[in-house]
Amino acid sequence: MDSVPERIEHTVLGPTTRWADVQAVLDDATEHGLRACIPPCYVARADEYADVALSTVVNFPHGQGATDAVAAAAKQAWDDGADEIDMVCNVGQLKAGADAAVTETIAEVVATVPVPVKVIVEAPLLTDAEKHRAGEIVAEADAEFCKTATGFSDGGATVADVALLSQYRPVKASGGVGSWERAKAMFDAGAERIGASSGVTIAEEWRAAEGGASDQ
Repeated sequence: MDSVPERIEHTVLGPTTRWADVQAVLDDATEHGLRACIPPCYVARADEYADVALSTVVNFPHGQGATDAVAAAAKQAWDDGADEIDMVCNVGQLKAGADAAVTETIAEVVATVPVPVKVIVEAPLLTDAEKHRAGEIVAEADAEFCKTATGFSDGGATVADVALLSQYRPVKASGGVGSWERAKAMFDAGAERIGASSGVTIAEEWRAAEGGASDQ
């Protein structure tokens, strides 16, 4: 990518999200050259409203959907216009050692949609050994990215987790990244993308700090 803003997914995913909230995020993304990450129920309308790279979420936020249902939701999101899919892996299965089941669900989604799939591993809930297994699973299932967190459990992206997960796949750092200083730390650790509700703040602080330089 040519600039930091193009690596930021400006995000609105809260339980009270309205179309007006999504519209505001899309307007911001258009103005500042950001991507957007929005709830699946608004993807079709967003695709018509703005020329912005759209990510949406499936199996969100707990990762406990049946495989067929998760794949169907991903297909619906793609049909509606999503450019990328962020899916939550089943953390309970991962922690129980049911790696084959976790891999199967991710691989089914990857096989169902012809767009990049990012797998949210919910790193704050995992031990380092489990994070390594999660990275191996995401790679085995041929997903495009690991993503650190949903933002709906304790903790968010850390430099250590980004560095660990980036051994396996490109990383989207998400959860608690609210400034350019914090985003830069994630990029320096190996992140390819940032997911944040503070996308505009990050972009503006980057431009102020870097003078609009094309990249790091």
